Amino acid sequence: MAKNTIVETPSINLLGAGTFVKGDITSDGDFRIDGQLIGSIQCKGKVVIGASGLVEGEIICRDIDISGQVTAQIQVSELLSLKSTARLKGDIRASQLAIEPGAVFTGSCRMDGQADTGKESKSDDERKAREKAG
Repeated sequence: MAKNTIVETPSINLLGAGTFVKGDITSDGDFRIDGQLIGSIQCKGKVVIGASGLVEGEIICRDIDISGQVTAQIQVSELLSLKSTARLKGDIRASQLAIEPGAVFTGSCRMDGQADTGKESKSDDERKAREKAG
């Protein structure tokens, strides 16, 4: 009897231009945003925010390319890339950062080389303890 092998490929999802979503998005595949998202996105793949895209909230993903406007806290386990048309306001945590000339970034950046951004380092725990005490 022959075996049927099903190869699962991650899905590619799209929030199209002219579309507005208020809420949280979770995806196992890649995600492209050309519309507006007010909320959070947690993606195991790559997030692409097109030139017409607007995101306000929180982004957690493996890789991200930003060409649009973002006001968010961002955690990226690998590469965060700001294209020349990008406008980013917020704090980022990434292993790698690439910024093209013309991009605007306002906020703080932490590059700690951690593959899993969900894990906090000992220094994070110590800082939080100091903030609670002070």
